[in-house]
Amino acid sequence: METYKSLPPRPTIEEVEAAISVIKAINTEEKQKLDEISAQICPKDIPQELFSILQEVRQTMVFFQSQEQRKEAMHIAEFDQIYQTFDELIQRASKCVSGGTQLDKDDDLKYPVGNFGKEALISDESLLNTKKIDKVESFKGLVKSSSTKATNFPTEEPEKLSLMKVAALIETVAKQGDKILDLQSKLMENIKSLPVTIGKLSNITELNISDNRIMALPSSITELTALTKLDVHSNQLTNLPDSFGQLINLLDLDLHANQLKSLPESFANLSNLINLDLSSNHFTQLPDLIGNLTSMQVLIVETNDLEELPYTIGSCSSLVALKLDFNQLKGLPEAIGKLKCLEILTLHYNRVRKLPTTMANLVGELDVSFNELEGIPESLCFATNLETLNIGKNFADMTALPRSIGNLENLQVLDISGDQIKSLPESFGLLTKLKIFRAEETPLEVPPKEITKLGAQAVVEYMADLVARINGKPQELKRKRKGFWSWLCLIFSC
Repeated sequence: METYKSLPPRPTIEEVEAAISVIKAINTEEKQKLDEISAQICPKDIPQELFSILQEVRQTMVFFQSQEQRKEAMHIAEFDQIYQTFDELIQRASKCVSGGTQLDKDDDLKYPVGNFGKEALISDESLLNTKKIDKVESFKGLVKSSSTKATNFPTEEPEKLSLMKVAALIETVAKQGDKILDLQSKLMENIKSLPVTIGKLSNITELNISDNRIMALPSSITELTALTKLDVHSNQLTNLPDSFGQLINLLDLDLHANQLKSLPESFANLSNLINLDLSSNHFTQLPDLIGNLTSMQVLIVETNDLEELPYTIGSCSSLVALKLDFNQLKGLPEAIGKLKCLEILTLHYNRVRKLPTTMANLVGELDVSFNELEGIPESLCFATNLETLNIGKNFADMTALPRSIGNLENLQVLDISGDQIKSLPESFGLLTKLKIFRAEETPLEVPPKEITKLGAQAVVEYMADLVARINGKPQELKRKRKGFWSWLCLIFSC
């Protein structure tokens, strides 16, 4: 008994079940990959011998990856088998002591220590039925059904989950039919991918695996066809599975803070997607397929290396907010004007020199600060519902506001700080709803600085009075001239 007690804790039934499930799934996936490699045909421009070597390299890589994925599962299955051996030894010893009988020759160990083959481990599922332990709810707080709220962890940092504990959790979630699985910041640092058994969660609607160190998603994740919300932000993903587009019910997808450079072609199938966050990745361009996302309302692509937007962006007819800050954009396509629902467009910290002339439908906010803008097109002043306009920090490039800026009758916030504007246009006095006007480090002469310090409405009133005074003199002169000619005509008529 002392020897038995000295053993490490025995794997739970969930862990053993998960281990067997993982091993089987890995074996199936391994066979599929090897079959795909074997089915490949040698291209005409590659020597057959070289192609054979490349095939062997691919096969070896598959074997290696499978072995790495199986490692922990095999350890648990083998360890549980050892425990079963000890159980049988204890039972035999108990019989011997209580009955005083001699051991029969047929009572040899079924599983001699040191002789645990892989085939025996993964084929003998009866071992699950021999364990007489209660099911422990060790994953409380990680899963929740659609009718319950999330259970919070204690204030102290919870223990990180190993790959097999995640696999066991997947088995539990699948059995209980839970709708939400939250693994945010809960995986051990050495976990680079989810167990392939993640595909069992066909009923799950929300999955959060953010703030971990996942480098790749298993292709089986595309079997989660009920998924509506997927949060994978702050990981180390370099690509998405080719079949990612099978998640056709996705509404909310957060991929920010990864290492993505492209999207798979199947991504075009996500026509129900509403919110997409691709910020803080390594995109230099967005694919044309982005135009297929006709239900998308929010697109965030901040902090990438974008140099241009595809013309197909104009097909995103439901787009309400487009955030492109901190990129390398030099301009926007004229197709941006097709976005009739667009309310928010932000692209500060880019290299934009010129705005398209088709933005008259813009409602809400336009932020083009920290660019190289040389001016604002007069056509923008037809966006009469615009509420916030930030064109600050364009420095020496921005020297004037459009003459018809007064048409922006709903404008509440205007920022021209850090520009080289010296005089506001006469129509500025029509901006009666302006609440905030920023002009720091701008060499304004009209109005003078003393006025700008008094606030937005003081500037508006000053410009209105200035225009009235300017327009008042010609009117007075016109009236005098009219009176002179009337008097002259009266004399000659006599």
